[in-house]
Amino acid sequence: MALKNKNIYLRAIEPEDLEFLYKWENCVDIWQESNTLAPFSKFTIKTYIERSLNENVFETGQVRFMICLTNDNSVIGTADIFDIDSFNSKAAIGLLIDNNYRGKGYAKEALDLLCNYTKDTLLLNQLYVHIATDNLSCLSLFEKSDFNNNGTLKCWIKTKDGYKDVFVFQKVL
Repeated sequence: MALKNKNIYLRAIEPEDLEFLYKWENCVDIWQESNTLAPFSKFTIKTYIERSLNENVFETGQVRFMICLTNDNSVIGTADIFDIDSFNSKAAIGLLIDNNYRGKGYAKEALDLLCNYTKDTLLLNQLYVHIATDNLSCLSLFEKSDFNNNGTLKCWIKTKDGYKDVFVFQKVL
């Protein structure tokens, strides 16, 4: 099972990824999407990286990959599989592409690799994602990747301006 195509590859987190994760986890602009309420310290992220190097996916219920360019190994984002439910054969997913690399099709490629890994290696049957109804680029990505919009969760995300609805997208692998 290859976690690679001609443009990108997915790899495990390494200690040298600390600065990337610190930057992205502490980007206030995306906290709403990730349900983050406070910044993460470098110590906390370093501890997370060290723990993840030896964890079993099915014990923790999650796995995170770094998304890298094939041509020069640049780290351009992260791909997460979380809330893994091996009994019901499903999991949630999340993607983050650095602002400098958005709009180039890398998210679609990473999502395709993630779906293949989930099906062929983790042997799961389905993936799901919650997407804010106003996140048009994300909605487009998952629609292009054959995820189905299976409903709306009303007032699901609390914001400073009130509540937002989210769509539940699902893909049976």
